[in-house]
Amino acid sequence: DPQQLELATSGKRKLRRFIVIDEVVDELYGSKVREYFEENNVQHRILALPTTEETKSMDLVLNILQEVQKFSIDRRTEPIIAIGGGVCLDIVGLAASLYRRRTPYIRVPTTLLSYVDASVGAKNGVNFLQCKNKLGGYTPPVASFLDRSFIQSIPRRHISNGLGEILKMALMKHKGLFDLLKSHGKYLLDTKFQSYSGCADHRDAALQTTRIAIETMLEELAPNLWEDDLDRLVDFGHLISPELEMRVLPSLMHGEAVNIDMAFMTYVAHARGLLTTEEKEQIIQCMRGLELPVWHGGCSWPLIKKALLERLKHSGGQLRMPLPTGLGVA
Repeated sequence: DPQQLELATSGKRKLRRFIVIDEVVDELYGSKVREYFEENNVQHRILALPTTEETKSMDLVLNILQEVQKFSIDRRTEPIIAIGGGVCLDIVGLAASLYRRRTPYIRVPTTLLSYVDASVGAKNGVNFLQCKNKLGGYTPPVASFLDRSFIQSIPRRHISNGLGEILKMALMKHKGLFDLLKSHGKYLLDTKFQSYSGCADHRDAALQTTRIAIETMLEELAPNLWEDDLDRLVDFGHLISPELEMRVLPSLMHGEAVNIDMAFMTYVAHARGLLTTEEKEQIIQCMRGLELPVWHGGCSWPLIKKALLERLKHSGGQLRMPLPTGLGVA
């Protein structure tokens, strides 16, 4: 059709966007999101979905892809937009990587955990056969848009949950970040990572903490985006936690399970003579200050053994167990 051809080549084609938004986020911000696309004259379709660890499956990916197909997007110039927590970003990333082999997508994290963790790097995936993120791939987004104002509407426990992943980077790579968490942890929980002028003693603790966490994560991920090297410091806290998290769903959140793993491994590091008693105590004290659990009844010895055997299979026959050797070094 000459008319369609003219439209396609003249750049007069109306902007179109397909958006997947977590249903809780949709209740809070959906009207603003719709308003934004309407005001900018963008033809759009917004799909609100329940994105939780329990629904993080291939079925949900296929649901998204059916709707994408109906809406019909250009696979190179019309990125899919994901607005939500880590689960939402993971699912949409996988869906986009499968549609026409690789459709660009944009991540908009709305929780602290997804802000400092899922929005960084190339990984996406879904749970499969009761195993966490067993199916997935490496397709980086074309952009991640970070807006801390989303975080003010999440419950305190979710802030604490995100602090678990920030603490991981502090323990592995950055003593300064550890000190920030120790001195400003309660303030960050109370203010939900919003920046306030006039709090001179806290400077901009929220900005500093998130920036350092993301930069240290990028330093680790960027040279090894496809995980060709399996010696990864960012795997700290992720040896026992995948097994534990899936076993006790929904009683532990991701960052909480990671923290329990980190607490256990802190004791392992101390038992192996890598940490002094004082350093071990400082770490556990910091975890408690961030209101993170350091133990769970589901973390039994058989579960730990099973998790470590899985780890062995997953890491080319070597245990590859990242451990702290001090505060901010590993």
